[in-house]
Amino acid sequence: MKLLIDCDYIVYKCCAAAETELDFGDDVIVVTSQFSEAMKCVEKELDKIRNEFPFHKDIILFFTSPNNFRKKILPEYKGHRNRKKPCGFKRVINALKKNYKVIIKDSLEADDSLGIYATKYTGNIIVSPDKDMRQIAGKLYDFNETVDITPEEGAKWHLIQTMAGDNTDGYSGVPGIGIKRAEKIFQEKGYTWKAVVETFEEKGMTEEDALTNARLARILTFDDYDSEKQEPILWTATSNYKVDDGARLEAATA
Repeated sequence: MKLLIDCDYIVYKCCAAAETELDFGDDVIVVTSQFSEAMKCVEKELDKIRNEFPFHKDIILFFTSPNNFRKKILPEYKGHRNRKKPCGFKRVINALKKNYKVIIKDSLEADDSLGIYATKYTGNIIVSPDKDMRQIAGKLYDFNETVDITPEEGAKWHLIQTMAGDNTDGYSGVPGIGIKRAEKIFQEKGYTWKAVVETFEEKGMTEEDALTNARLARILTFDDYDSEKQEPILWTATSNYKVDDGARLEAATA
């Protein structure tokens, strides 16, 4: 059993913590970073994770590609995140490649690479603080607790995120509806594509808007990725798409 670690978060946090500003006056401020401190911080964070799982020392680190296929779906996706990466970010990743297995897939975010690997090679543990990973069936450690996610729970969470959107990632979902409200709607109407479309349409939006949000929200699995072409297979719902309570999943992707 391997630990599959979303390392974007860890490296970003550690590199940001290692930055220092030097104020030279005359309108000049320079940002510097101590590489050794950033690396020490990353190794410390990885050790914390290892200590949570003392019998699972084999780890794989996942990072986001500079390219992002979701920008082809919505050019504004994560457009508000225009701050450059902290000093040393790329250098730390390159250094980690020397001692760890690192996976970076072109055009994919770390979440997607994690989802693909975890559903192709089942039985591992995903380590990520990102709530998006609750779409992927299996074990998830979110830095607070370890939970077991069923395929049905993962499919439901995808529909919830489709409706609720994610402002931090730049897609809106249905205006005025958050996760709690989305869950209530699905409890009343059932976890179906029809419920999603009806809720979008009640706000003057279209099924195409719903599909765009569903594709942005979707964390890729092995079935959502064309290994030969090295590209995602965009999610598509049939009109009778339905997630049964703990029973079965109908008409998933096409």
